[in-house]
Amino acid sequence: MNIVRIALATAVLLLLPLVAMQFTDGVTWGPADFVVAGVLLFGSGLTYELIAGRRGSVVYRFAVGLAVAAALLLVWVNLAVGIIGDETNPANLMYGGVLVIGFVGAAIAGLKPCGMARALFAMALAQAFVAGIALTIWKPEGGSVELVRVVGANALFVTLFVGSALLFQRAAREEPQGLATGNLQTS
Repeated sequence: MNIVRIALATAVLLLLPLVAMQFTDGVTWGPADFVVAGVLLFGSGLTYELIAGRRGSVVYRFAVGLAVAAALLLVWVNLAVGIIGDETNPANLMYGGVLVIGFVGAAIAGLKPCGMARALFAMALAQAFVAGIALTIWKPEGGSVELVRVVGANALFVTLFVGSALLFQRAAREEPQGLATGNLQTS
């Protein structure tokens, strides 16, 4: 694992808004924004390295990358603008449950591809449930445009989580049966 490489990548990515702030008023980040973004980016990179570094399969690593990127994007969007209404809408807190399902599922799966596929399918289902619950109890202020935005954003995340789950399934098929399921028999 190369923590220095992750830290450098994080710093380079944080330079983008810093440079943009010099040329436009459309980007207005304060110190707290940089800290939160730095923690999210570094944490995501570290998570990827810790999980994907344990297995050699390219498909498995891509599945982990897609899952981590989707989770990062879910948090980032919720903190920046919110999916349901704006970032202050308490209904957006339900998306934390989607992430908890992913963390718990990954722990139960022992990061094995077959179990990870199940965890990501569960995340996709939870994402869809959050959208359904939110649209049942929350009436969009922006009318149909807001409704399309909420449904579209949730559909994107469901698609990303399902895509990662399908990649984990493929990775499980590529591994020796005992290793993929964790049922390796020793004599």
